[in-house]
Amino acid sequence: MSQVIVAGVGMTKFCKPGQQEPYRVMAAKAVNLALADAGIDATKIQQAFGAYIYGDSTCAQHAFYDVIQSGIPVVNVNNNCSSGSTALFLARQAILSGEIDCALAFGFEEMQPGALGSGWDDRESPFDRAKPVLDKFNAPDGPLALQAFGAAGRHYMDLYGAEADIFAKVSAKSRSHAVHNPYSMFTKPLTYQDVLNDKVIYDGYMTRTMACPPTCGAAATIVCSEAFAARHGITHGVKILAQAMATDTEKSWQDPIYAAGKGMTEIAAKKVYNMAGISPEDVDVIELHDCFTTNEVISYEGLGLCPEGGAAEFIDKGDNTYGGKFVIGPSGGLMSKGHPIGATGLAQCTELTWHLRGQAGARQVEGARLALQHNVGLGGAVVVTLYGK
Repeated sequence: MSQVIVAGVGMTKFCKPGQQEPYRVMAAKAVNLALADAGIDATKIQQAFGAYIYGDSTCAQHAFYDVIQSGIPVVNVNNNCSSGSTALFLARQAILSGEIDCALAFGFEEMQPGALGSGWDDRESPFDRAKPVLDKFNAPDGPLALQAFGAAGRHYMDLYGAEADIFAKVSAKSRSHAVHNPYSMFTKPLTYQDVLNDKVIYDGYMTRTMACPPTCGAAATIVCSEAFAARHGITHGVKILAQAMATDTEKSWQDPIYAAGKGMTEIAAKKVYNMAGISPEDVDVIELHDCFTTNEVISYEGLGLCPEGGAAEFIDKGDNTYGGKFVIGPSGGLMSKGHPIGATGLAQCTELTWHLRGQAGARQVEGARLALQHNVGLGGAVVVTLYGK
């Protein structure tokens, strides 16, 4: 079996911590939206993969039971910020194995205000491997994600002579896209000067509006075989043309840019392009992991969208927005709609599916035929997925 079909997608509007419904409720809403979108009922789901990182084990079962209690396998997925895409990766593999022909990937998160933290300070941290490279490059103290992506941005500026305004311009671009997204939490336009003048949160250059907020929400994707789609009259399906996951190499602990995931991104992206027989230039629309705008810039190069050190020119030419080479983050990205970790990868899938179907409203990328998704988690894992009409 060579093709897996995205049969149905759904997501809730993300919200600030404290404003959310219980994760069980949000997740069930997203799953039911995906079922309705696919035009099937829950009895057709043969396996489910539920992604989250904040919560006890078997939260995925607790959420899925609000949809149906059918006795099927339910797998809980925790792969840091790439958890949602990892659930999709596993669901696709289950279909490709031939064991089943309909699977659900769903993700949810109830987050707390403020920077991400760990609940396990009585044992080794998986991020201990990154600390030496952050210390070597004089990363100031701060939460781990802020240190990692902040040090990566600083190293990028030092390496290529770039200015912080490139990260601010990316923030402003993302917010301009979010204006047209009813699912985005932030829709007020920003200029890059607004971003530069905002509160500095790290190393004298990174401001608050260069970082995504913690949010709560849920998203879901139903995938199936081509035969299942034909049997159930699913005619609006989107194909997963290629998908790859990659993890860290030794280079990750030698360079802050690679510690933030660039190497993993390069490995996964090359696999996807080779599997699909395309080049990056063939892609029309992209949702990438812009938890910090520094990471969006680094990911341009990791995904092969521009040459090494070429991000400033790429941004200034508008090749990351409507009218340029690519439309990157038409949803407004994590920067605008938020980042409820378990849900993020499935929300990206939902957005790209809408574009390939022509259902994205005022933010529609006209004529979109190939869509690329990039989701990264420190510690680490990257999932890159290519979708086609």
